[in-house]
Amino acid sequence: MNSRHGEPEAASHVPFLFYIDDMTETLPIPPERRRGRAAVTNRTNRFERLTTEAVDDGWEREPLPPLRTEVREERPRSAIARNTSPDVSFDRSVNPYRGCEHGCIYCFARPSHAYLGLSPGLDFETRLIARPDIAEVLARDLSRKSYRPAVLAIGTNTDPYQPVERDRGIMRRVLEVLREFRHPVSIVTKGALIERDVDILGEMAAMGLAHVGISVTTLDPATARAMEPRVPSPARRLRAIRVLSEAGVPVRVMASPVVPALTDHEIEAILLAGAEAGAGTASYIALRLPREVSGLFRDWVAEAFPDRADRIMGRVRELHGGRDYDPEFGRRMSGQGIWADLMKQRFAVALRRSGLRRDAAPLRCDLFRVPPKPGDQLSLFG
Repeated sequence: MNSRHGEPEAASHVPFLFYIDDMTETLPIPPERRRGRAAVTNRTNRFERLTTEAVDDGWEREPLPPLRTEVREERPRSAIARNTSPDVSFDRSVNPYRGCEHGCIYCFARPSHAYLGLSPGLDFETRLIARPDIAEVLARDLSRKSYRPAVLAIGTNTDPYQPVERDRGIMRRVLEVLREFRHPVSIVTKGALIERDVDILGEMAAMGLAHVGISVTTLDPATARAMEPRVPSPARRLRAIRVLSEAGVPVRVMASPVVPALTDHEIEAILLAGAEAGAGTASYIALRLPREVSGLFRDWVAEAFPDRADRIMGRVRELHGGRDYDPEFGRRMSGQGIWADLMKQRFAVALRRSGLRRDAAPLRCDLFRVPPKPGDQLSLFG
């Protein structure tokens, strides 16, 4: 994350080149090419001076194939990104991946792809960056004499349990390092793949070192499929809450983001479903559309929900002082005005009725230790 604004971090060294091609066009990509993707276009990022558009030159040609996910690799110099944003409860995070195949159209991390010379649109969903060495780099960072432990956040930019993690296993190696160092970690995800790591998370939670937030944006499968096409279904995410809670892992159900005039009526139902699945705490964040996300969301909602697109965007602007997005600290995640106040009041009532709490117990930092290396003299006291 950017140390000033809490926005996605800029890229470290990437050992390959990107290029502008037909996929940077601003016109809608044909639906048959983007099946299972949320973005309608591949809008050029904010740093490019030129844009391209596809045109019919009259030559007959084979239809372009559907978009496939590409995964390239990055060798990070440091694993820990820092931020000083007053809107979040952590000052450090780790991102095993850049880009996210989940494809959530509202994702505030989409603009981070611009730092790679890529589009926050379909590139963000299809051109991913894996960081296979990040666990080893993290171990090195944590071993520095100057390091002081505090809760490490994962999943605050792109999801560590997106589909590519099934084969790569990068997130599991990161957790193994954190367990070895007895380092506290807070994870946010929509991926049911987190169940794979319940053994590590359960062990860390028993020591007060881990909690997990599961984002449930809607309970309606059709809305979820349109808005976040490659995310597990709402029911599957609720099952993940149950699996984690039964293993002793504290879980937060997150109604995030709340999309006005589309999912805001579900706040109470989401919290109740989360509580029934075993969550102990809950939170919500109002929809925010920074930078390129604004145009991408407008394109998507016009195609996916044409009958209510104007109403949705009108309510979004009412939440953010007449704009698609208000970046001011203290307002950007909650909004302002009558609809923001109503959302806040409804959440407070739903919290009480569901029996959920707002805050989880603090994670422990006093257990942190740098594990001995081969040949080191062992402590008599463990």
